[in-house]
Amino acid sequence: MNKLILTTAALALATGAALAESHGSVVRMGTEGAYAPWNYLDDNGDVAGFERDLGDELCKRAELTCQWVTNDWDSIIPNLVSGNYDTIIAGMSITDERDAVIDFTQPYTPPDPSCYLALSADVDVTSSMIAGQTSTIQAAFVAESGAMLVEFATPEETIGAVRAGEADAVLADCSYLEPIAAEGELVMLERKEMIGGGVGMGLRESDGELKAMFDAAIQSMKDDGSLNALIEKWEVASTF
Repeated sequence: MNKLILTTAALALATGAALAESHGSVVRMGTEGAYAPWNYLDDNGDVAGFERDLGDELCKRAELTCQWVTNDWDSIIPNLVSGNYDTIIAGMSITDERDAVIDFTQPYTPPDPSCYLALSADVDVTSSMIAGQTSTIQAAFVAESGAMLVEFATPEETIGAVRAGEADAVLADCSYLEPIAAEGELVMLERKEMIGGGVGMGLRESDGELKAMFDAAIQSMKDDGSLNALIEKWEVASTF
């Protein structure tokens, strides 16, 4: 079975390389650039983080020339659909609602648990004001749970709301909140939520060939262990 998977992945990558050469492909990789350690802007203003390393390696394996583009989270799907870039690689969980609008590759990380970062350890998240970033699975979860949700456009604003007392806690990926909790001002609650179906690259539904190329590249990284090594390096999620 492993040999069959490897052969299939190699064939898809070879096909993708041929397509890239014939079309002179430049793939624009859309990300938020505001969600460390998944993606953020370094001191030079360049995209950095787990998904920068991952995206560069996927493009290398698919023999594609890639350019990085940043976009605000709340319009990241509409601007993909309208053609402002060719992929979303931005810590985006695969959900049925998103999959109805765009297509996804296979997941490149398993689901990352979501955590609550609060003003104090005795916050009851079922009866408190919970901050969430607009259009995230965490905001949707809070709204559906019946708790009081206050939404913000950026991750930084959700943290700022808790610090300012405008919200009692924020719900976000544990990997995003853990470094902030380590600063000591806010407290990570013991409660965690398992939501979402893993993280994948988003593409337009019409870009089936490009999806196949990235699917093959992701599979090749899973097969040789390099994807798990990258996940462990950046501590973004559990490994496969």
